[in-house]
Amino acid sequence: MLALYGHPFSAYTWKALIPLYANGTPFELREVGPDHPAHAEFVQAAHPGGKFPVLIDGDTTVIEATAIVEHLALHHPGPAPLIPADPAQATVVRMLDRVFDNYVMGSLMRAVNAYLADRDNPDPDDVRLGKSGLRRAYEWLEAWLGANSLPAHVSLVTCAAAPSLFYADWVEPIPAECPRLAAFRAELLALPPVVRCVDDARPYRHLFPPGAPDRD
Repeated sequence: MLALYGHPFSAYTWKALIPLYANGTPFELREVGPDHPAHAEFVQAAHPGGKFPVLIDGDTTVIEATAIVEHLALHHPGPAPLIPADPAQATVVRMLDRVFDNYVMGSLMRAVNAYLADRDNPDPDDVRLGKSGLRRAYEWLEAWLGANSLPAHVSLVTCAAAPSLFYADWVEPIPAECPRLAAFRAELLALPPVVRCVDDARPYRHLFPPGAPDRD
């Protein structure tokens, strides 16, 4: 059986959980936290930055959430088309994966990290730059969605977009000027694998440094 090291409140853990849930792949979630020091020690040894998620598949260790999704698509395929068979469509999926990781997740984490550094007095420049980065990413995605069609769910795009948009909207709400993106977020949050991630993370919402809104 596969083993996934991560945490239910972690966005990148969600990214690995969504394809596992979507394809009904048997696995064990090994929570990384104070109550499981051995799991944290394993992650520190397995990843060059000591970060999760980490997937164990027999004798194979896979780090980084995108690589985990690619590994699952190759070695544990199921009804969810994680990576399109068509190379051109696969390129688009991988492109959007980087957009969501680098510019949505990256921007929201700039703001969140400011609160992690000093919850009562976060660096205003980091918060401002994080939010402005999100607004710029929102505008780009809104335009892209207006001119292109997305692959069928659940793909690598879903795995990247669902957690990043879920938490990004908490930091900087998607504006009314981006109705396609708002609708896409709502569509993602209605998918059963994403619903499961959201529900399993509810007990940890108090840990969200800027404060979790009373919604979603």
